[in-house]
Amino acid sequence: MCGIAGIFHLETAKPVDPYRVRVMLDVMPHRGPDGSGIWTAPGVGLGHLRLSIIDLGGGAQPMLTEDDSLAVTFNGEIYNFAEVRAELEAKGHIFRTHSDTEVILHGYRQWGEACVERFHGMFAFALFDARAQSLWLVRDRLGVKPLHYAQLSDGSLIFGSELKSLLAHPLLRRAPDLAAVEDFMAYGYVPDDACMVAGVRKLGAGETLRLVRGRPVPQPQRYWDVSFAERSKAKPEALEEELIDLMRQAVRSRMVADVPLGAFLSGGVDSSSVVALMAEASSQAIKTCTIGFDVASLDETAYADRIARRFATDHRAKIVSPDDYGLIDTLAFHFDEPFADASALPTYRVCELAREKVTVALSGDGADEAFAGYRRHRFQMQGERVRALIPSSLRQPLFGSLGRWYPKADWAPRPLRAKSTLLELAGEGGEAYAASVSVTPHALRQRLFSQDMRSRLGAYRAEDRYIRAMAQAPARDPLDRAQYADIRIWLPGDILTKTDRMSMAVSLEAREPLLDHRLVEFAARLPVAQRIRGNSGKYLMKKAMEPYLPQDILYRPKMGFVTPISSWFRGPLVGEATAIAGGSALAKTGWFDTKMLGKVAVDHKSGIADHGRLLWQLLMLDKALGRLFGL
Repeated sequence: MCGIAGIFHLETAKPVDPYRVRVMLDVMPHRGPDGSGIWTAPGVGLGHLRLSIIDLGGGAQPMLTEDDSLAVTFNGEIYNFAEVRAELEAKGHIFRTHSDTEVILHGYRQWGEACVERFHGMFAFALFDARAQSLWLVRDRLGVKPLHYAQLSDGSLIFGSELKSLLAHPLLRRAPDLAAVEDFMAYGYVPDDACMVAGVRKLGAGETLRLVRGRPVPQPQRYWDVSFAERSKAKPEALEEELIDLMRQAVRSRMVADVPLGAFLSGGVDSSSVVALMAEASSQAIKTCTIGFDVASLDETAYADRIARRFATDHRAKIVSPDDYGLIDTLAFHFDEPFADASALPTYRVCELAREKVTVALSGDGADEAFAGYRRHRFQMQGERVRALIPSSLRQPLFGSLGRWYPKADWAPRPLRAKSTLLELAGEGGEAYAASVSVTPHALRQRLFSQDMRSRLGAYRAEDRYIRAMAQAPARDPLDRAQYADIRIWLPGDILTKTDRMSMAVSLEAREPLLDHRLVEFAARLPVAQRIRGNSGKYLMKKAMEPYLPQDILYRPKMGFVTPISSWFRGPLVGEATAIAGGSALAKTGWFDTKMLGKVAVDHKSGIADHGRLLWQLLMLDKALGRLFGL
């Protein structure tokens, strides 16, 4: 796990100043506290920050082949590197180190760009080919590791693990992309196909970009995508056996490290499953950790303790106050772009706790997306059944009228918001699901934006991204389409961004065994009834784990990290809420109707409405604008 950055001149092989690469690295030292390196050649410069995990003495980067014709800077891990190395050695390749980085160089020399299809892992890397005068940028299949890039006025392309590394280059023009503001206000994060800084792009999950000197920058090429178009015909017992085997392989491959290793343990199904399979594979006690809250209704430490005792782990728990708003500026620094998923706060704390004892921690991320574990997946299935029974010509007048008449209940849990449910039933499936994943509805965004901002956005609407993804999904069923969109948009944009930035903030490598691409492909082939049955999501996974985990762990309601942001904006952050409509960076942009912002703050403070989540969004946007554009 590392940080990478670099410069490639697209037209002529102009010299690259190593100092510029150094500056791009120096702004993200948390990604690689164990060493750094810079390599330059005519027209190219590669930089690397190292968090040592494998081959501690011999894996320094950037790494070159013996004849200096290939050079790579690499962030991440290739979990099957030993098998790939053995195959390459059988073909005559001679290795000088024991690192997974060297496998990339020899794999590229043997198979060209097809080598990436052989790599199992999480990675983002840049490989320079001196003979072809090309730079090849690559990102892993699910988008676990990030990679940003941008073209500059001097004819160069710069890239880096974090946006701040690009911002450190003096030629990058800092101008906001208004479409990304709309995206953020809709989703609470900036999706992978957008960026708050105009002109900066993120290489997409499962994509490569080959730059050849003297040629225009092409569009990225996708080398992997998940397909829901096929259905397994295996019997349930065989599916359970196959699933456990795949999970076992995924966990064991991610336990390879030359540094202390452990796991996050919340006491939920996903992290408990990972810990159970780690314990099965290890002769030593697994190091586990959990964060608890000093509010009983939010605390899961009792469940984590049960799992820790069951598998005799070396367990540590830390109780924190949910009032952890002191981390706001830390979040703004590490995310760069605005990021309003408030579970980032406890995620940072659990990573911080893990880093006290280990350098690598396995997480349970990804199972909800792959196996349909979110409540919204069940609601979408149920809604589609209703929509299928009633023609759209009748649904719109019936449910639309009822929805407009029914009073709003934004304060209630989503299943009890009848107004939202009725309006979603009135629309089509894609439109309804896009609305369900939106944290600030389109109608409210329109009221928040100024007239000028609405004019500049024109017909652009963030929800259309989800609707397109679902319409184009390689899928057979409405549930397939919802999961596909989540895997393509929500997973890399929110879940994996959160885990990467918060783990890297404390120089911890987080690994996600439940996002092994073979496991994701297996889950996509499951019949719907093996994903959702009754009110239970992740049905097959829970059944398969019954020999390992207690029933009340497997089938208890999902909790997740909860933060009391609504109460913050009526207490310690009330001043921040008031400032949003006044002298904040947000107010200076002209993008928002300041009277509407003021009303949001006043109504929340008085208790007329609960705008806690919206105020958190606005605050995180305000903080990001200050950092990105100096507002």
